[in-house]
Amino acid sequence: MDFSKIRTMIVDDEELGRERIRMMLDEHSDIEVVAECGDGNEAVQTIERERPDLVFLDVQMPGMNGFEVLEALEGDPLPAVVFVTAHDDYALKAFDIHALDFLLKPFDQSRFEKTLERARIQVSQTRSSAIDSRILSLLEDLKGDKRYPDRLIVKSSGRVFFLRAEEIDWVEAAGNYVRLHARNESHLLRESMKNMESKLDPKTFVRIHRSAIVNVDRIKELEPWFHGEYIVIMRDGTRLTSSRVFSDRLTALFA
Repeated sequence: MDFSKIRTMIVDDEELGRERIRMMLDEHSDIEVVAECGDGNEAVQTIERERPDLVFLDVQMPGMNGFEVLEALEGDPLPAVVFVTAHDDYALKAFDIHALDFLLKPFDQSRFEKTLERARIQVSQTRSSAIDSRILSLLEDLKGDKRYPDRLIVKSSGRVFFLRAEEIDWVEAAGNYVRLHARNESHLLRESMKNMESKLDPKTFVRIHRSAIVNVDRIKELEPWFHGEYIVIMRDGTRLTSSRVFSDRLTALFA
């Protein structure tokens, strides 16, 4: 495997759509197209097998659309995703789930190049972060039993203060940040959900969704939902939805 190249996948139910993106990518020596898929189900299986760095993902496909593909892939790590569609009314939802970019058909070479440059930056940052995380994990293993911090350093509005982990009600993904909800206040922290999860004691905190981690002591009620999912009702009245992928963690905690 050539780690100098960005391993890329193209997912589109239209062959002409896949071919156009492939032709644009062929002009770049640092891009390696590792797979092409014509439907969502195939895309999920191929992404899990190939672990690409970057995916160009069509929104409208038969059987499973682009958003549902990401839902089925919940969990870390996820590739950088560029949604491709002919309908701009999907743009807000694409950015709501933290897509890297949104290409509206028909797009020109200049617009495509801007997207590709953003992808290069994100993939580079993701690779660096992954290496740092592996080194830190190895050091923790060498030290023996892992200890979780009792408090976190939070910088907000020019202030720097400590927030005790036990005071956190739940954690929400917010782009390149996480939002810590604690005692009717919220604080932004520049951190990935994966790294945030690794800092919190799994006996107290559980990830219920790709975008949410909750303090189990703050859960008031669980309402069964569809397909093994739950509505998680917090003590402050916040209602969160656990995804099917993470629901087993909740079930294990309360078994």
